[in-house]
Formats: sequence, structure tokens, C-alpha cells
Amino acid sequence: MDLSNLYTQVILEHNKDTRNRREIEGYTHKERGHNPSCGDDITIEAKIEDGIIKDLAYTGHGCSISQASASMMTDLLTGKTVEEALEIIEIFLGMIKREIHDIDYLEEVLDEASILQGISNLPARVKCAVLAWHTLKEAVQKED
Repeated sequence: MDLSNLYTQVILEHNKDTRNRREIEGYTHKERGHNPSCGDDITIEAKIEDGIIKDLAYTGHGCSISQASASMMTDLLTGKTVEEALEIIEIFLGMIKREIHDIDYLEEVLDEASILQGISNLPARVKCAVLAWHTLKEAVQKED
């Protein structure tokens, strides 16, 4: 399987995966993110206890890239500390902005989300890929 087929398959699988597309009862953090240029609209909910993301989910609608990216992010960051999550978010954003190029490092830190590295070559889709990540960052950095 070539890389573009693998990329497409992972995007489609995460777009269809609904286990993290839900509301969280008793969430501690919630933020809505919206991309007016394409209509992506996502709400991130997190349950954070003792500085650890115990549960992370999203609702909303959007293109397959925004939904798949949100799915990958929730898989990756659930169970991490808020500090770890913020570091990983910065690494993801650095990858998309073409500031981090070491694919082995990216695969190690971002796991499946590293497959979105190619989005940096599609300027119109960058906002789709980063929407959930920016939204979670805003949610956890807000003072309660």
C-alpha cells in the first residue's frame, strides 16, 4: 500500500470512528471551535482530574480531515497530563507549520496523527487539521 492510500485509509477510518464522538457527562473543560471558511464546527469536552485528562471527546461536524484529526487527538491525549498534552499539541502544530521535520520523532510523539504531516502542503486544509488541537488548547488554558 502506498503512502497516499494509507493516508486516505487512516483519515476515513478515524472519520467513521465514533467512540470519541460523544458528550462527556461531568466534563470540567469545554470549548467550541469554528472554522467559518469551510464550516467545520467542533466542541471539545474534557474531564480533567488532578492535572490528568481522564476523558476527552468531541461533537460537531466538518470535513473528514477535521473529524479524523479530532479523533486522533482524543485517542492520543486521553490519559496524559495537561502539561504533556500541551507539549504534544505544540509538536503537532509545529509539524503542520513545517517547523518540525523529523518523521521518526513525529511518529514517536504523535503516533497516527503524524500521518497528517502532508496537510502542510495543502494550505486550504491546514485549518481543518488544527481546529480540534487549537480548541483543546484554548479549553485547558482557560481559567475556571
